[in-house]
Amino acid sequence: MELLPIRELKSLAPANPGDYRIHAQVEKAQAKQAKSGNPYFELGFADAEDKVTLRAWNDSAAYNSATELKAGAWVEVSGHWYDNGSFGLDARDWKIRPLEQKEIDSVMGGSPELAAKQASDYAFMEGEIATMSDPRLKALCDGFMEQFGERFQRAGAARFNHHARRGGLVEHVAQMMRTAVQICAAYPQLNRDLLVAGVLFHDCGKLWENCYSPNGFTMPFTEHGELLGHITIGIEIVNKLWREFQDSAQWGGWVSLEPSNEQVRLHLLHLIASHHGQYEYGAPVLPKTPEAVVLHHVDNIDAKLEMFFKGYQTSKHLAANIQERVRPLQHSLVRPLGHYVGADEKEPDAATEDEFGEV
Repeated sequence: MELLPIRELKSLAPANPGDYRIHAQVEKAQAKQAKSGNPYFELGFADAEDKVTLRAWNDSAAYNSATELKAGAWVEVSGHWYDNGSFGLDARDWKIRPLEQKEIDSVMGGSPELAAKQASDYAFMEGEIATMSDPRLKALCDGFMEQFGERFQRAGAARFNHHARRGGLVEHVAQMMRTAVQICAAYPQLNRDLLVAGVLFHDCGKLWENCYSPNGFTMPFTEHGELLGHITIGIEIVNKLWREFQDSAQWGGWVSLEPSNEQVRLHLLHLIASHHGQYEYGAPVLPKTPEAVVLHHVDNIDAKLEMFFKGYQTSKHLAANIQERVRPLQHSLVRPLGHYVGADEKEPDAATEDEFGEV
């Protein structure tokens, strides 16, 4: 029985139902009751890149195993995987066994490609921070990476919709930063240092709202995250770091800098506060500076494109070049136009694979 990562299973099994197994951590194990009154368990499983949900009904062989499962357990799930219509990916006759430590270590490591990408993304952010000219913003960013870098590298960018994986926040912020610096090259009127810092800090509150446990793929809820939310927490983090610099030896050399220290702090806080763009999306204030407008749109672009690219890999095909909607997008997915390939670049009669895996 082939062992697959969850993301690959989601891509393969709907079109090719069959016997597969996954290695994952139990994210949730909830006892529920159907409308008929019959009890069942809803089980969530997660690995380094994706999640899947299964239901253990009271008349199934998996039900007894499910009653003993706790969130955080490491297991192998094996069975016949298939597309169950509105329920999505499902499995029949599935079984669970605990993983051995060497298997757990392998799951925690994730794919070499993902680990290399996240390491490269983190190094890219460090490199962009190193080029900053404003000593205050540079010191603030360095201080954040030094104090919270480990936590940053295990946070997700969201709980469900985009980059919802361990280290996903690093991927999201790094890609936003790449886009932001290119926009600054096109619009040199923008304050590049401020925008780079805004990208770094805009979701820093998610280190407490969407952070994975130190040794796994469970994302516990926290009172700070629930009662304050990541925008409020992000403002608190910047103010905390700022106060620390006010007590440092560096501060005296910054007092006469222009723009003033208070202006720099205020504009950075505005980027965090306004990055959701609209009141109905949770922004306490609308974007009111060019950098705030750019940050909001760069954030939205990267989140939306991640949903598209993930959907192309995992959502059901409805017709030629059309795939099922991925929430929270409000429409079906239409596959993009392929890149032009000149006649002198194409091998005769050769089928070419597009960047989403289709021939």
